[in-house]
Amino acid sequence: MSMNQLILGDNLEILKTVKPESIDLIYLDPPFFSNRNYEVIWGDAGEVRSFQDRWGGGIDHYIAWLKERVECMHRLLKPTGSIFLHCDWHANTYIRTFILDKIFGMNNFINEIVWCYKKWVSSKNQLCSNHDIIFWYAKSKLNEYHYNQLYTERAESTLKRFGTKKIISGDKDKSGKRIPSVTAGEDSVGVKLGDWWDMPIIAPSAKERIGYPMQKPEALLERIITCASNPGDIVLDPFMGGGTTIAVADRLKRRWIGIDQSVQAVKVSELRLQKQQDLFSNSYTLQLHKYDYDTLRYKDVFKFESWIVQQFGGIPNIKQQGNSGIDGKMPDGVPIQVKRSGEIGRNVIDNFIEAVQRFDKNLFEKNNADDKITGYIIAFSFDKGTVQEVARLKNEANIVIKLVPVEEIIPIAVKPSIDIHINELSRDSAGIRKIEFIAVGESPVGIEFYSWDFNYEPEKGFKPDIFIDREGKQLYSCEAGIYNIAVKVVDNDGLENMEIIRLSVNGVVTVEN
Repeated sequence: MSMNQLILGDNLEILKTVKPESIDLIYLDPPFFSNRNYEVIWGDAGEVRSFQDRWGGGIDHYIAWLKERVECMHRLLKPTGSIFLHCDWHANTYIRTFILDKIFGMNNFINEIVWCYKKWVSSKNQLCSNHDIIFWYAKSKLNEYHYNQLYTERAESTLKRFGTKKIISGDKDKSGKRIPSVTAGEDSVGVKLGDWWDMPIIAPSAKERIGYPMQKPEALLERIITCASNPGDIVLDPFMGGGTTIAVADRLKRRWIGIDQSVQAVKVSELRLQKQQDLFSNSYTLQLHKYDYDTLRYKDVFKFESWIVQQFGGIPNIKQQGNSGIDGKMPDGVPIQVKRSGEIGRNVIDNFIEAVQRFDKNLFEKNNADDKITGYIIAFSFDKGTVQEVARLKNEANIVIKLVPVEEIIPIAVKPSIDIHINELSRDSAGIRKIEFIAVGESPVGIEFYSWDFNYEPEKGFKPDIFIDREGKQLYSCEAGIYNIAVKVVDNDGLENMEIIRLSVNGVVTVEN
């Protein structure tokens, strides 16, 4: 659990594989119950399947669907952990009564938080609904659950009356600063945070908006994460959506796990991380249904070794140097060697047998006597001589070496292709050009979306200005100068490719190689 993880898949199945009592904080914003067959946000196949499962039989079916998942979450929370469940009026009563009170117990209820906002919608013969509910439950109040006291700004009238210095607590939409705990009073830095959170939704033009219609403001998640966890704690969001929880958790130096059944949700969340991360940010892993051969084949060798050993069900060797040719072991101790290459030759077998015996001679001899596997070699492919040598060792020396192609562990696919077309549409009197960029991606499984970085710097990596572009078309105004523009294409398997354009605008518009 030390590695941050973005995971594509059904959260119910994934949660079953997570170690019990390993999570400090869970925030979930599940799809709301709204009396429709299903509502589609991202529009990809994984999301539609999830919504169809959820809407099978009215409110009873919805509550059963959600309860099964919350039961798994309860198992994963540490004794000092908490859960924050975000919902609205359609099902909040059912969720509290039939899910949270049943699973966590009424005695472990902490707060019903009201998030209120101004969102003017037409409502016939009723008041506008301008708030959501967030239920906060502890795994156990008896275990001193994580709680950091936050403060909000004092009213202007109080400041004028007592002359107290105006300092604002952890509201990112105001100051972004969290105030340390102090004794309340006239000289206090603020007022203790209550359960009524007046916080605006994200404006259409806001810098943090990524194009996800249900996106929650970062200030909301910053308040929850700061209040109920500490740096280094593990935060889980099993309905990741636009990735607000993991983006904030990453920025606040928490470890995190984000899960979603939508390819677009996972990839947009990854882009959001890339946008904010720097050289000092912690690394993360991305778990998809399929993996790109080129990315795996040429990624950092030690990261690949550790990752593929875990995917195989083994335990990676934490030593990056001096590991004597052993990159991990299975739960029963049988050693694993990883070769990040193809067409592995026969000489690898001889060296591996020596390494296996040095690693644990007694285990080697025992497995050899019992006709059991004495070691695994993982690689992209093996040549004919290697396969023949493994067969000979088994027949003549009773030494069983298992050759494991990477494709037997994880499915491999080819990343999408991408071409860029550029059209100069107009030029004004100041020499500013309006340029049309058209990205055309191709993949056997279809294209999900495109993303654009109009100020690409290789040393900083891809930092998207446009997160979600479903058509692959963008208009951009350019003054005279040199532009590095990068565009990514993402296919329906979550695989991606990137094209970089170096554009020179000086009298004419030219693309430099």
